Amino acid sequence: MRILLIGEYSNVHATLAEGLRQLGHQVTVASDGDGWKDYPRDIDLARRPGKLNGLRLMAKVWTQLPRWRGYDVVQLINPMFVELKAERLFPLYRYLRKHNKRLVLGAFGMDWYWVHECTYRKPLRYSDFNIGDQIRTNADAIKEQHDWLGTAKERLNHLIAEDCDAIVSGLYEYDVCYRPHFPDKTTFIPYPIKPMGPMGPISPIEHIGPIKLFVGISRNRNEYKGTDIMLHAAEAVQAKYPDRMQLVKAEGIPFEQYQKLIDGSDAILDQLYSYTPAMNALLAMSKGIIVVGGGEPENYEIVGEKELRPIVNVQPTYESVYHELEQILLHPERIPELKRQSVEYIHRHHDYIKVARQYEALYLKGKVKREK
Repeated sequence: MRILLIGEYSNVHATLAEGLRQLGHQVTVASDGDGWKDYPRDIDLARRPGKLNGLRLMAKVWTQLPRWRGYDVVQLINPMFVELKAERLFPLYRYLRKHNKRLVLGAFGMDWYWVHECTYRKPLRYSDFNIGDQIRTNADAIKEQHDWLGTAKERLNHLIAEDCDAIVSGLYEYDVCYRPHFPDKTTFIPYPIKPMGPMGPISPIEHIGPIKLFVGISRNRNEYKGTDIMLHAAEAVQAKYPDRMQLVKAEGIPFEQYQKLIDGSDAILDQLYSYTPAMNALLAMSKGIIVVGGGEPENYEIVGEKELRPIVNVQPTYESVYHELEQILLHPERIPELKRQSVEYIHRHHDYIKVARQYEALYLKGKVKREK
């Protein structure tokens, strides 16, 4: 198949493209590299700040359109699949729809269904927008609500979701927001991870020395993702046990540099308000790094995992993060087994070739449906 993947979130499309190519498909990735993360792509759609650069990007996209025809599958990372105003994307979507066989929408991150459902229906006990019945009032959450609710972005999201052939959810959280609206169109497929090293077992040797804990800090989204709380708890634990923990911080650095910093870590702090590990955490797990973050029962249920429990699950509170980190320091004998399970978990559920086969099956299923 000829497949066009447009847009990028945390290396999802770039990694998926590698898996699909291994299966013999012709794949093109057109994206901005997810901004400063600078993930690989075939066609660069990066936009520099400023109105004039927005016009330049729009001109570049329109000159590309004759080459974005005749694909068997076009998959969009998000309704906002190019860094242009939503109003500019309506005609672009319609062009892609008209001149290609199948359109697939990714439910991989911020969009109307995620914002609206977590704000009003609240299918999750906690999320980026709610804690129980209470709505979060941090500035980032309010900004996203204003950005998506009752706007052109909402209308664009509705158009694409209702018109496309399939919707792929990458996490449990996104699945429960889309599935009630599109039960026959929504398919859950785990995120793809290409291991950076061998997927072999980790030797269960005793952990010696201080535990190296890594935290990645997203620019201007610390409060929204809960990094502020997790980092505060980690610093408090480190102050109490200075000889047992080494804390490594990384902020706003490209993917390649991020990889070098995370290597050799024993554990990583993930998103506080998540039920599930996302791409950065999954990549860490593939390296045998323990994730402290989202590992709720629903995460294991949706992938059918009944044995492994590699993630150190935390509730969205300072006290929970502090307690779990302290328990790791006080019981380092747990570390080798958690590392072993982390690698095995990725091998079972997220290996990029296995995930690519699931996408292949979805694309072929869509082909049968459209050609009937």
